[in-house]
Amino acid sequence: MTFRDLHLGDRPLLLPNAWDFASGAALAEAGFPAIGTTSLGVAAAAGRPDGENATRDETVRLARALVRLPVPVTVDVEGGFSDRPGEVAALAGELASYGVAGINIEDGRADGSLRPVKEHAALVEAVKAAAPDLFVNARTDAHWLPGHEAEALDRVRAYTAAGADGIFVPGIAAERDVRGVVAATPLPLNVLFLPGRTAVDELAGWGVRRVSYGSLLFRAALRAAVTTALEQAAPAGVPSYADVQRLVAETS
Repeated sequence: MTFRDLHLGDRPLLLPNAWDFASGAALAEAGFPAIGTTSLGVAAAAGRPDGENATRDETVRLARALVRLPVPVTVDVEGGFSDRPGEVAALAGELASYGVAGINIEDGRADGSLRPVKEHAALVEAVKAAAPDLFVNARTDAHWLPGHEAEALDRVRAYTAAGADGIFVPGIAAERDVRGVVAATPLPLNVLFLPGRTAVDELAGWGVRRVSYGSLLFRAALRAAVTTALEQAAPAGVPSYADVQRLVAETS
């Protein structure tokens, strides 16, 4: 089944997001049919801030490792690490050449603004021209960054017209907002998993086709590491040294 096909099932694609090879391999072994990456996890693990175009090399390096996994991989490229369509298209072509199945490209900026809609649409067009088989998930942060909610549907329509394969609107959880986006585009809608907000089954009933964990797993791993150190006791189910060695060896 292709990565595109995974968006067409009876239930939304539940997509976990890895920050290094081991986390991706563990998630694939757990049975997830595809793996994404988290830009926060990649950036923080490298000691750099997220969303500031500082981790292009780390992102590419991780992508090249993750394509060894037996499942499709989609890569979070933040805003493309450039505002120049040619440079973003070159990155997309490079990732596609390694076997990456998809990318997320976002219009949010670190300063809390949004990239002008025509500029972001131009990036989507450039990526599709350079890598037509790459599943381009066009992300708008109109609901993620305060004060931009009214722009969401216009941006969804613009990125759809630009040739995106999917639409990602993190931050929406209310039925009215979700159904509004579903009505605005024929493309599969991706939302962010928000614990305690809306159940996946409910999202499915509203038309959502993909649910991403985002940086949640990375942040949970940080918490688990600190808790284990403070409590001086390993929680149940921690993989053994041999388990991790086997996990990596089997995908090398």
